Amino acid sequence: MTQIGRSTHRHTVTVPRRPDLEVTLSWAALSDVGRKRAVNEDSFVACNPVFAVADGMGGHSAGDLASAAVVMRLAEVIETDFIDLDVVEHALAAASSDVEQVSHRTSLGTGTTVTGAALTLVGSDPYWAVFNIGDSRVYQLRGRLFEQVTVDHSVVQELVDAGAISKEQAEHHPDSNVITRAIGFNDSPSPDLWMIPVSEGLRLLICSDGLTKELSDDDIRSAMGEGKSAHDTAATMLDSALHRGGRDNITVIVVDVISTSSEFDLDQTVPRRGTGRHS
Repeated sequence: MTQIGRSTHRHTVTVPRRPDLEVTLSWAALSDVGRKRAVNEDSFVACNPVFAVADGMGGHSAGDLASAAVVMRLAEVIETDFIDLDVVEHALAAASSDVEQVSHRTSLGTGTTVTGAALTLVGSDPYWAVFNIGDSRVYQLRGRLFEQVTVDHSVVQELVDAGAISKEQAEHHPDSNVITRAIGFNDSPSPDLWMIPVSEGLRLLICSDGLTKELSDDDIRSAMGEGKSAHDTAATMLDSALHRGGRDNITVIVVDVISTSSEFDLDQTVPRRGTGRHS
């Protein structure tokens, strides 16, 4: 696996054109191969303003190379504390070309999911741009509000959307590992996008499906709401997933908005899906 960045207890950024407004973040990123796999094919980047998890597929180290290509492309476009969405999309497109080169090394092909959050600006206001391709996930906890922000690109999610099975049934469905969108496998990267306002007390979880295979949404809600630090929260969830079997690689990033230095008016109708070009 490839790990870019490290846990950070406190990081304060000043919003451009808003000298009165500072945002203080804390984050933690942890990954484990799990108890059943020989190789960790997850990779992550945790360097403000980009936090992302990629879960590689393909075996024989190809999945590892695919996920590494994505996080390295995202990391190399980090220049300031805020990033334009177009830059993120261009990085994913470049990663897609890299993954295609990797795929030539295996007859089965290779690909990777990617999900994450990028600190960006809407006008002069700070937002998290949550992006997703595949079945890794982003959750948010804001006060009493807890929800899965992203929607899985998977066969079972399509069955859930159609009303054919329940979300609980989806977790144990035989096709639960079959995804419908990825970077690689000759598929053009097409992320879904949601915009989430950066408000004090907001907590984001970015994780590979190795976590959600073992922990239910109720488990995740409980761990995120215990009031522990970002690092301790990530460690608690990782340990719980290992204790329950650790059937897959597990990667967890927790990002907290610790404080904002002034009041500002943000759209609170979240999550908000991206525009039609990402549908």
